[in-house]
Amino acid sequence: MQHRSEDPLLGTVVDNRYRVLERIADGGMSTVYKALHVTLERPVALKVLHPQLASDEVFVERFAREARASARLSHPHVVSVLDHGRHGRLTYLVMEYIEGRTLRDVIRSEGALTPRVAISYLAPALEGLAAAHEAGLIHRDVKPENVLISREGAVKIGDFGLARQATAQTSTGELLGTVAYLSPELFLRHDADARSDVYSCGIMLYELLTGGVPFTGDMPIQVAYQHVNDQVPAPSLKRPGLAQDFDELVQWATAKAPDERPVDARAFLGELRHVAATLPAADLDLPAPGAPASSPFEPRPGAPATPNPAHSSTPQGDGATEFIATPGLQTTVLPAGEQHTTVLGPADPLATSVIPQSGQSTTVLPHAPAPAAPPSKRQQRKDDKERARQEAKALATPTRQVRQGNPRRKGVIWVIVLVLLALLASGAGWFFGMGPGAQVTLPDLKSQPAEQAASILAGYGIKAEQQEVFDEKVGSGLVVATEPPAGTVIRKFEGVQLLVSKGPQLFPVPGLVKKTLDDARTALTGANLAAGSVTEKYSDTAPVGQVIAQSPGSGAQVRRGTPVNLTVSKGPEPIPVPSVLGLGEDDATRKLATAGFEVKTAQEQVFSKDIPAGKVAAQVPANGTLLKGETVTLTLSKGPRPVEVPDFVGKQASVAKAELEKLGFTVVINEVLGGFFGTVRSQDPRDGTAPEGSTITLTVV
Repeated sequence: MQHRSEDPLLGTVVDNRYRVLERIADGGMSTVYKALHVTLERPVALKVLHPQLASDEVFVERFAREARASARLSHPHVVSVLDHGRHGRLTYLVMEYIEGRTLRDVIRSEGALTPRVAISYLAPALEGLAAAHEAGLIHRDVKPENVLISREGAVKIGDFGLARQATAQTSTGELLGTVAYLSPELFLRHDADARSDVYSCGIMLYELLTGGVPFTGDMPIQVAYQHVNDQVPAPSLKRPGLAQDFDELVQWATAKAPDERPVDARAFLGELRHVAATLPAADLDLPAPGAPASSPFEPRPGAPATPNPAHSSTPQGDGATEFIATPGLQTTVLPAGEQHTTVLGPADPLATSVIPQSGQSTTVLPHAPAPAAPPSKRQQRKDDKERARQEAKALATPTRQVRQGNPRRKGVIWVIVLVLLALLASGAGWFFGMGPGAQVTLPDLKSQPAEQAASILAGYGIKAEQQEVFDEKVGSGLVVATEPPAGTVIRKFEGVQLLVSKGPQLFPVPGLVKKTLDDARTALTGANLAAGSVTEKYSDTAPVGQVIAQSPGSGAQVRRGTPVNLTVSKGPEPIPVPSVLGLGEDDATRKLATAGFEVKTAQEQVFSKDIPAGKVAAQVPANGTLLKGETVTLTLSKGPRPVEVPDFVGKQASVAKAELEKLGFTVVINEVLGGFFGTVRSQDPRDGTAPEGSTITLTVV
């Protein structure tokens, strides 16, 4: 895949574990990369939060909690969350890497699908979503881009990056999601639950059957307005011939009121399977009209397309999947204003009419619809519920006026009513003005002691709950942040959660002694620590490359990323071999043993004119170095070799001297009368043998 600019993360190793290979996609919250787990040598999808989100400590802490919750979800139709963490300024999430394409690619290439094929894609996604709902998780961003299809055809729902645990804090100050698929309650800042995901699945079913989403517009607010005010049209209006069951299924899932939708993905899946099992093959295999898919927004001419966030990919040249966004299908972040948003719907000609009658009670008359075809079973159930609600409302409405009574008595009644109304008004004024319903702007309590922060909130009339979190910067017992964050306007009764620091998270240092250097580094990475300096040292007991010492030591509690210094063996230290030539055997042996060597004496001795008999005449090795415990071999001297002395009396002195020196003797000449004739008169010794190198004296006349 080609990118417009060079990404500095490409080729780097994140957290000493994940080598970044290529950028797959860019989203509204993060960038997704294909990476390689360097230890396990398998590909993963690495989602890196954008810097503006990664710098928000409260968001990052919440992101980590939600990642842990998502990681506990294990299902064959859910993309697995494998890891999360921080590396320098990066905050990342590691997910299962799926090679293949997304449901968006299917819609883009094929348009509207046959109902049978649409069900084959949606049912597995609903199975995965149902598992999430049963685990207490809400996806919040269900859309075709987040339904991944592997090369083997396995369908998985992924990107739980917006997932939230279904708690009282599901409603937030920001609206996160993709406008084309968001439910009305999210636009109105109401709480999100599993039924919000069901609404998105209903929109997705509509798109699979028709090739386009039901609501479009030039701007996101126009699409949002339609979601809040308009009923999702029946897909058969866009695709004639579609079975009525699909109209009912889509409109049931996309009902404006959450109470009128399936309670969760499991309920929606059950009805979808029922439809698939009961419809004839002709309805399930209704051929697609071939119309091109529409997008939720009509882009202006020349508007650039931006890539979609996804983490499914195939290599280039082998059926590669290219991710190019349809405008308006990206995850959108809409900041909430301080005032409530009021959505005004258009006048409905079929709305219930209220007709007053003089002197009689007011009667509510529903609009009489034109005769229609017999309702389906599902429509019949809905009509029965509506009829029951109308009957209950009628029972609560007086059918006749209160009879005319004494005017004075009526005046007393009106006084009582007015007093009660005044009391209610004053009570409401107190409740919303000074009581628990009063609005308060949350103060900034960061770095305040927890008890002091709780006391400050109590002074505002706000109840605080404490939750301990790890923090690298804020000291233990001090407030890291509040949720909602400082500056948010809340009502006193809503309460605040104080995130109190437990200090930095500490990790035990693993024992590394006797491990190889590579194994030690791997162990440190797995323990969320780093390898520090590496020092080499000789060791008589440890082989080369083995760790012989570490600092900090095993079991020490240290912060994430703390470097651990290692000392690694170079093996035994080489020792210089001393010279023992000329020493006696005992002295030579003692000197070599002291240096750490073994000593061996050769059985054969050698003649030496320089070294006396019994002394060391040779050693192997004579110099250099050996390791401790290695052997030095000594050879002892037998002294000078005996050489036979020739008789040179009567011969010329020069000849005698040359011959004797050739035999290794030292020659001394004594001249008589100046040695005029140069003849040897006598020599000492004259015959026999003499030690090599000894002196021969010649007397010359």
